[in-house]
Amino acid sequence: AIARDAALAATLPNPRVPLPDGRQYALNPQMTALKGLFDAGSAAVQLNVGPLVVPLNRALYNNGNKKLYPVPPKLFSHNDQQSIWQSSSPEGSTIGWGGNIGDLVMGQNGNSLFTCISVAGNAVFLSGDNTLQYQVGSGGAVKISSVSGTGSVFGSSAVKQAMAQLTQQARGHKLENEYNKVIKRAVDAEVTVTGAIGATSAFAGQFPATGLGRQLEMVARLIEGRGSLGTRRQVFFVSMGGFDLHDNLIGNQGPLLKQLSDAMAAFQTAMAGKGIGDKVTTFTASDFGRTLASNGDGADHGWGNHHFMVGGAVNGNAIYGYAPPVSIDNSSSLPGYDGHVGQGRLIPTTSVDQYGATLGKWFGLSDAQLAEILPNLKNFGSGTLQAGSTTVGYPKDVGFMKPA
Repeated sequence: AIARDAALAATLPNPRVPLPDGRQYALNPQMTALKGLFDAGSAAVQLNVGPLVVPLNRALYNNGNKKLYPVPPKLFSHNDQQSIWQSSSPEGSTIGWGGNIGDLVMGQNGNSLFTCISVAGNAVFLSGDNTLQYQVGSGGAVKISSVSGTGSVFGSSAVKQAMAQLTQQARGHKLENEYNKVIKRAVDAEVTVTGAIGATSAFAGQFPATGLGRQLEMVARLIEGRGSLGTRRQVFFVSMGGFDLHDNLIGNQGPLLKQLSDAMAAFQTAMAGKGIGDKVTTFTASDFGRTLASNGDGADHGWGNHHFMVGGAVNGNAIYGYAPPVSIDNSSSLPGYDGHVGQGRLIPTTSVDQYGATLGKWFGLSDAQLAEILPNLKNFGSGTLQAGSTTVGYPKDVGFMKPA
């Protein structure tokens, strides 16, 4: 599907952490921007990440004792696996580990409302026990037009003033009062965010005109305006779709990966240009990878997937973790790892908990705090990916994040 010469040109050099058996990986040839970051030392790859309760191989996956060898619930289901990635629980979960990180750092922000911000709609990842996820659009804060700012409602400024008063004044009834407090908070927050990001973007022309590019530009503007927002520690969420390529994978996957590559590279360039390239780390997540087996014109729902980390604090120019076998018949040269579950679905060798804990450790969380917010971390040795017991395939003293 991809010409050998094109694949060789996109090969990722891996001088820091040689992979076993001379294995090499290449990016899709359309991901030139991300390859540039990798070569420059600002990006890295963690191989074969996915939801796990305990370490598994194919024999343990097929073992009938699910009490000893539990399998993540509702595998291969989009909505459930997105939720498990974000919150360790299937669809219906209300608290995510990004929000729990926000719970632990919100005290460092003058305005805790802006600790966790989504530019991609509702995301359980950003909901904490105390932290609220504040949502904005790629064009800025969401305005309640009938009560916010100047103008009129039904052609009358008096009606607008009355609406603003009715929906924000203190009330004697407890539920009415709480509802009006939420409205007032939304109105005040919109004014604050609009003022912080300004009428024009400080990054105009620096981001691609794609959905992800516009979302990441808004994140950059919010970070640029952090002084006005009263924030020092924040967690953001953006997203893009289209990767469920049961059909036409060859034609569609490359352009989608180019969008991802260009947007992530533009964001890192923008952060570096503001002198904070090592203070912001971007990482990818997904519901699952694809099967290695073709269904004729595409690939079906998989499990483990390779992920990117980008930023000045990343130990870049390296590929980390197990290099899983590229086969459909489950053959493997890794001791104890026979790592496919039908159709070439990779059983993850790095858990989401380990991946998240490594990022959380860099963000400043203690081991005890990480254990509280990532419930399965205790099942993976020392947890974070600085430890040799959980990172077979690269040196014990190397992890994908530099020390905080």
